[in-house]
Amino acid sequence: MFLKKLTVLHEKVLSYSKYPFSIPALKSLRELAFQKDVTFFVGENGSGKSTLLEAIADKCEFNTAGGGRNNTYEVHASASAFGDFIRLSWLPKVTNGFFLRAESFYHFASHIDEMDNNGFINYGGRSLHEQSHGESFLSLFKHRFKGKGIYLLDEPEAALSPARQLAFLKILHDLTRNKQAQFIIASHSPILLGYPEAQIFSFDGENIAEVSYEDTDHYSLTKYFLEHRERLLAELFSEDV
Repeated sequence: MFLKKLTVLHEKVLSYSKYPFSIPALKSLRELAFQKDVTFFVGENGSGKSTLLEAIADKCEFNTAGGGRNNTYEVHASASAFGDFIRLSWLPKVTNGFFLRAESFYHFASHIDEMDNNGFINYGGRSLHEQSHGESFLSLFKHRFKGKGIYLLDEPEAALSPARQLAFLKILHDLTRNKQAQFIIASHSPILLGYPEAQIFSFDGENIAEVSYEDTDHYSLTKYFLEHRERLLAELFSEDV
C-alpha cells in the first residue's frame, strides 16, 4: 500500500449544514486508515462514497473528470467539493495512477481520441470509442494500469457483465500480488465486493464503518433474492395492489 491514512481537516469547515458536510458519513469522519491493497467503499446512492473518492483523486492531482495527472479536459460539475478538507498520508508517496468516473468515461474516451499519438497502445490498440463499453473498460484496466500506482475507481461495474466483473477481479489480483498497486473502489457489485481479504467501508449510517463482505447489504440482499426470488417479487409487487 502507498496511501496509509486520510484525515479530515475539520478546522477548515465553515458550515456542517451545507454540502458536502450535510452528508452524515462525511460530517462525522475524522480519519480513515487503509490497511489493504484493495479497499471498497459501499453504501446507498448519496451516502458520500463517490464524494470522498473524488476528493482523494483531487489530492492525488488526478483529473477529477476522470484520468491521471496528464489528462487535461473539463466536464461540467466534476470539481471536487471535499478535496480541500482532507489530508493524505503516504508511505511512500506515488504520483502514478488513475481516477475512473464511470459517468464521464465517454468524455475521457473523446479526450484520448484527440490527444493519443501512439496508436492507443495504452488502450488495447484501438480507440475506446471503437470498443464496446465493457471492452473499453477492460482495455483501460489491462493496458493503462501498470507500474507502481494508486487507482481510484467509481462504480467500474457499470460497464461490466458478470463474466467481465470476474475478469476484472483477475486484473486486480495480478496488479496487487507484487505490491505494485493500490485500489480504492466505490461499488455496488456483490461480485467485486467478494474480492478476497479486501477492506470494506460502509457509508450507510452516521459513521463510516468497516464491515465484512457478508455483512454488506449488497451481499445479503443479493443472496436473499437468489434464494427466495419468487417470494421477494411477490411481496414487492403486492404493494401495488
